[in-house]
Amino acid sequence: MPANHDLVSIGEASARTGLSVDTLRFYERQGLFPPPQRTSGGQRGFSTDDLGWIGICQRLRASGMPLPEIARYAALVRDGPGNEAERLELLKAHEAEVRSQLAVLDDALDLISAKVATYSQALTDGAASHLFVRVDMDDAYFAERAWTDAVDPQNALSDRA
Repeated sequence: MPANHDLVSIGEASARTGLSVDTLRFYERQGLFPPPQRTSGGQRGFSTDDLGWIGICQRLRASGMPLPEIARYAALVRDGPGNEAERLELLKAHEAEVRSQLAVLDDALDLISAKVATYSQALTDGAASHLFVRVDMDDAYFAERAWTDAVDPQNALSDRA
């Protein structure tokens, strides 16, 4: 346990992590990290290790891991050796979910990049007023990705390009 003079206040922890004081307290109540140590004056004190663990929780949360799963992982870590296989399974399941989300985002980025290129070229050519959703092109884009709910020709409006 670090000496009390090595602890930072909840305000300083907030500044260092970018999380609000309320969020730090909420995460504590949710079990994402154990109750912080208390200073001699009774105030919460966060060690360097606490701040590092908060950083891990932030990354897991930013990756879309639900708070109950983060709390479960945190509890397993706090329980110590003997549950590594369970920790691994939890992390592997979340890794698969994140990879799936990345694939969806990569596909969306491809579409956006193609649209940006089209608009850039049309503006350069002075032909931007002729932009519209090309159902044949959009249908081909979605068909290539095996999407069954491709653009509906009835809804191909000129302001959707």
